[in-house]
Amino acid sequence: MKLRQRRFLPNLSLLMAFDAVMRNGSVTGAAQDLSLTQSTVSRLVQSLEAQLGQPLFIRHRKRLVPTEAAHRYFREISQALDQIQRSSMSLIANPDGGSLDLAVLPTFATRWLAPRLPAFLSANPGVSINLATRFKAFSFDAERFDAVIYFGHDDWPGAVHVKLFDERVTACASPEFLRQHPVERAEDLHDLVLLQLETRLSAWTDWFAGQGAAAPPVRNGMLMDQFSMMIQAAISGLGVALLPDYLARIEIAEGRLRPILRTAVPGTGAYWLAWPAARQGLKPLEAFRGWITARIADEFSDAIPGAEG
Repeated sequence: MKLRQRRFLPNLSLLMAFDAVMRNGSVTGAAQDLSLTQSTVSRLVQSLEAQLGQPLFIRHRKRLVPTEAAHRYFREISQALDQIQRSSMSLIANPDGGSLDLAVLPTFATRWLAPRLPAFLSANPGVSINLATRFKAFSFDAERFDAVIYFGHDDWPGAVHVKLFDERVTACASPEFLRQHPVERAEDLHDLVLLQLETRLSAWTDWFAGQGAAAPPVRNGMLMDQFSMMIQAAISGLGVALLPDYLARIEIAEGRLRPILRTAVPGTGAYWLAWPAARQGLKPLEAFRGWITARIADEFSDAIPGAEG
């Protein structure tokens, strides 16, 4: 294993002083955060600059004005300090286990994943899962995540992919809404408010095609950024929701929504679990992958567990 060069590994106290000055925008605030004197913080910053051979601040009327290089360095160093802190916390909390930092879609996480996680944690004592929501693609190099659950195709850059399930969609509305607006054929929806997710702009067109009908030429609709918001809007009678079938089944079973015409129409994408190749073999990730693919295979008849990369 190649030895790390100490010249490029400043002492942690130097990095924390620099980080505190950047976060607070002043030596005074940094000194208060670190319980140090202002002169000590200033000396630590000067020592860091000397070790790097680069000025990080411009001294102006007793103020430190960060250079553009300092801003770049801060973005990367703050992520590294966060990772050190998380790793230390994980080791203290789970000395014999491990943790998995997982990015998830918010409604999938709250409505499907979270209710089932206790079973995973019970079967994998010592393993912890940290969840954070993400709507859009990100770089594993820039973010701290070990893996992501996302909707789309197997095209996450530089990642290994496992398909969880293909999306199927079901149109549904509240019982009261359907009493006021009976639907017997797809064309009956043309004059109704159609609720739509802003990341699924072709979804209603695909649904109408699945019913053997044409979509309305001019659509009366509302755009939303989360399925949870769409569900509540439909329950409140604002219009017809087009939901992934796994979500629609939950609301239908609980009586809040009713399905419309043909259900579980094939969509245009799938749900995937992806992770960077560098995380391959991470024990918490392997445990989670095995559990979620098995669980989905039990609940989704079209689940296709297996790796693609």
